[in-house]
Amino acid sequence: MREIKKAALIGLGAIGGFAAPGICKALGSENFCVIAGGERRKRLERDGVIINGKQWKFQTAEPSWEREPADLVILSVKYTALDQAIKDIRNQVGEHTVIMSLLNGVESEERIKAAYPDNEVLYSVIRVPALHHGNEISFPEGSGKISFGHAYNDTWSETVCSVREVFEKGGISYEVPKDMLRNMWHKFMTNVSENQSAAILRVPYGIWTISEDANELREQAAREVIAIAGKKGIHLTEEDLMEHRTYFEGAPFYGKPSTLQDIEAGRKTEVEMFAGAVIRMGKELGIPTPYNQMFYHCIKTLETWNDHQKDHK
Repeated sequence: MREIKKAALIGLGAIGGFAAPGICKALGSENFCVIAGGERRKRLERDGVIINGKQWKFQTAEPSWEREPADLVILSVKYTALDQAIKDIRNQVGEHTVIMSLLNGVESEERIKAAYPDNEVLYSVIRVPALHHGNEISFPEGSGKISFGHAYNDTWSETVCSVREVFEKGGISYEVPKDMLRNMWHKFMTNVSENQSAAILRVPYGIWTISEDANELREQAAREVIAIAGKKGIHLTEEDLMEHRTYFEGAPFYGKPSTLQDIEAGRKTEVEMFAGAVIRMGKELGIPTPYNQMFYHCIKTLETWNDHQKDHK
């Protein structure tokens, strides 16, 4: 079996902060680095990052530094930073490097494959109710899971087994679904509906345990994704939607989806990857997407208001 000895990660935010400590533990600090540029890299080198109350100072690397290629490169940036991240990992990618994208959405893997056509790109998604504020990242202990693999995994490839080995050593919770594409689209459905409705309403996860109106809004947006997935041969159902209601019973009541965190922090959101993608695909397939069109314009309005406030301080 091929062995992963060196790894690099770009995007040490809420998602990267979930994966980085385990990968560092599995491979050793000398064999793991965080790719970051300029002042961001210097700050990480100097101050590290606080993850669940513990300070971590990972080895860092400028994108421009020429280094021995990593065996595994993980992208965990925001969608708005994806194009730059694809360029910034160039010096970490060699002939046999495996690439994984932990981004939300269903489009990042294809964009990475277009830039690195000779490398293996594994599909992956992560589910973790993480919070990122300043230099601190937190998530409930024992929560979070990375789903990864090829499109279909009736048997596990050598590459999948090598990544699994890293996750096992690092204590990172994972699964290898038989139908990874369905798994990704299920996550996309939940992101499109939860992230965006929470951001617009300015409410935490707990709202979906106490408000039928909030559930109606969330589920109508999700049904648009189900319709698009069906046209693409991905089997999502109304039953999936109803089953997902149980997720919120175990989620932190006051936990906040990432798009709400972005709006509150004045950051640009991933609305293009959520509603934007749904609207684009809906037009291509002739499927109406009124809820996501509304979500799109609401979130773009909130972004504009944030920008206005920054400009007029």
